[in-house]
Amino acid sequence: MRALSPLLPVALALLVSVGPAPHAAELRLRILETTDVHMNLLNYDYYQDKPTDDYGLAKTITLIKAARAEAKNSLLFDNGDLLQGSPLGDWVARDWGARDWGARDGVARIQPLAPGQVHPAYKVLNAIGVDAANIGNHEFNYGLPFLRQALSGAAFPTVNANVHIDDGDGNPDNDQHAFTPYVILDRRFTDEAGAPHTLKIGVIGFVPPQILVWDKQHLQGRLTVRDIQETARRLVPEMRAKGAQIVVAIPHSGFERGQTPRFAENSVARLADVPGIDAILFGHSHGEFPGPFFADYPKVNLAKGTINGVPAVMPGRWGDHLGVIDLTLDNASGAWKVVDSRAEIRPITDRATRKPLVAADPMVAALIATEQAATLAYVRGALGSTRSPITSYFAQVTPDPSVQIVARAQAAYARRALQGTEFDGLPLLSAAAPFKAGGRMGWGYYTDIPAGTLSVRNVADLYLYPNTVKAVRISGAAVRDWLEMSAGQFNRIDAAGPPVQNLLNEAFKPYNFDMIDGVTYQIDLTQPARFDADGHLVAPSAQRITHLAYQGRPLDDAAHFVVVTNNYRASGGGGFPGLDGQNIVVDSPDETREALVQYLRAASPLDPAADLAAHNVANKAGKPAGTAHWRILPVPGVALRFLSGSGAVAHLARYPQIKRVQDNRDGSTLFELTP
Repeated sequence: MRALSPLLPVALALLVSVGPAPHAAELRLRILETTDVHMNLLNYDYYQDKPTDDYGLAKTITLIKAARAEAKNSLLFDNGDLLQGSPLGDWVARDWGARDWGARDGVARIQPLAPGQVHPAYKVLNAIGVDAANIGNHEFNYGLPFLRQALSGAAFPTVNANVHIDDGDGNPDNDQHAFTPYVILDRRFTDEAGAPHTLKIGVIGFVPPQILVWDKQHLQGRLTVRDIQETARRLVPEMRAKGAQIVVAIPHSGFERGQTPRFAENSVARLADVPGIDAILFGHSHGEFPGPFFADYPKVNLAKGTINGVPAVMPGRWGDHLGVIDLTLDNASGAWKVVDSRAEIRPITDRATRKPLVAADPMVAALIATEQAATLAYVRGALGSTRSPITSYFAQVTPDPSVQIVARAQAAYARRALQGTEFDGLPLLSAAAPFKAGGRMGWGYYTDIPAGTLSVRNVADLYLYPNTVKAVRISGAAVRDWLEMSAGQFNRIDAAGPPVQNLLNEAFKPYNFDMIDGVTYQIDLTQPARFDADGHLVAPSAQRITHLAYQGRPLDDAAHFVVVTNNYRASGGGGFPGLDGQNIVVDSPDETREALVQYLRAASPLDPAADLAAHNVANKAGKPAGTAHWRILPVPGVALRFLSGSGAVAHLARYPQIKRVQDNRDGSTLFELTP
């Protein structure tokens, strides 16, 4: 008989003490996202002064409740751009009801929240049980003091990792975060067998570095901003080391095709390359992911809703969708890991039938009834009148009163501001762009003001943003390049190509299509775009802008002009060549909308039909009319076609150079420009 090994008792003891391996648990976690609500807390169109089925957080909340009811475990996050974007947001921030908007002795400034007052946006988010939120770029529009006051009313943590305090010594590597960079939430969840588990969920947020340009007047000397991906690479391992078992990244940033550089505005593609991130909730660009627009993007799996294998979601804007990511986790490896996922967006309206899919949750209307009533009283206040409708349906293809009114209001303001200065007497021009031009914002997203009384709500309709009036001193050559950059809105038309070609470059943002009042010009689209979307010179010999003239004479490239614009453009927003904030000569704290109010009071009644008639006569004759005429040159043998909202059809009689081709039955109509 063989003797037992002296090691056998030890081995048996170890086997008994260790026991069989525990059975792995499977846990399913649902992550919900809202983003870019822009103070559309209710499903209410303040510009048309009526309820809408197209957007509104009140409707998204109905989806949130349904999505929660379907899952054992869920978390809800908001991705910012929450506090600005509707008249309700402006009323809260500026307390218009207590002032005469535009009066020189009582201009409405940023109005602090009262002690203990909770911003209506946070009243709603608190009520629906948001777990954490990111800070978007538009949160900075009203300045840091107002933002911090508003955030203090949130009953949940808000995060941002890439914004730092500017310590004043020029050190870009200052490590003092301006906000809480990330949080680690302890949450009790139930696995598929019914057993409870406590998980640590790390949540980190980011904002585009361009806030330093877009809100320079509020942030210069106060904040610095770091690259999104580099910040994530530094902090995600730190979150893991501190116990985060799952990491959710919430970038207020979009998803660009191909390679993006450091400090890119839209950095989701780069963020998806960072190890240790389990889910990405993004926004900012108002897109819809997963969705067909991203079908041919690199590293995308639309069926599962992943980018580089990471589940991701971007649920549109204004509460028109809810983002949903379902994660399947298990701890077979001894640590919780994502083993499967699926992402989707859920709409509040069926776009094919244009019918609502959910009703609004009445809780929101009850919570903010006081603020809503005050906002409606504010937007209904009369300012003047117009003898004919003011619309923006065709503002991207022909001179348009909705843009021209803004340009003239800016010029009137700057003319007063320049009196007695060294720049008084220089030729004065004014640049303005269409803000409401359909596209990614929907086919109902146009200015459409009927003839009759003009109210404050119409001012907000003409000019959406709380931009301030600025003016720059530039050369005639820079004026020409400004217009060349704007002309990137159009596709290049091949004179020898197909008989029907698309006129508009869908990737070009309409708010970067500046028209300059005070000069006349024509646009030759057989030429390539001189600049790319970032303002880089890509075709030095190209000249889309032809017959550029000032007061009937060819514009002198060496002459100097003062051009009125807004703080976004003057500080470099949009990447326009020659605009970097260094040549500002009117640095006003007053909003463009205040200038509009002053202009409407002084110029009423407006007569937009007369301006259109003059442009139509000029188009027919091929000659300039007034000081704001521009036209797209015809391309013989090519039909130039574009999409606009179907609401445009009612106004076609005023645009003889445009004809309807086809109703697409989705809210859009195909038109043809016959310049």
